[in-house]
Amino acid sequence: QEQLVESGGGLVQPGGSLKLSCATSRRAYTTYALGWFRQAPGKEREFVATIGSAGGTTESADFVKERFMFTRDGGKNTIYLRMNRLEPDDTAVYYCAAALSTKQLRAGEVAYWGQGTRVTVSS
Repeated sequence: QEQLVESGGGLVQPGGSLKLSCATSRRAYTTYALGWFRQAPGKEREFVATIGSAGGTTESADFVKERFMFTRDGGKNTIYLRMNRLEPDDTAVYYCAAALSTKQLRAGEVAYWGQGTRVTVSS
């Protein structure tokens, strides 16, 4: 059983920024594709971004565009989601996820979920 521990959520004004973190074990970091989903109030959970266990190209949803940056730190076994120019529509609970491949992660075939961290964008 792997644990994914998110942090960094909170209340931010429109146009502001937040950086989410997801800490995991060394085994999970090097074995699984890791990524982010989000679930807005009253909506289904949706894919945000992912990267393979060996690194490589980040895959992200169309709405991410150039506002969100997905990075990883092997020294800390942690992935990050830097969110800029936040909009009210970005309000959601953000979940860290682990899957056997980026393809499976994008399809929602997730092996492990974090507990989620809430992001609220409001003035």
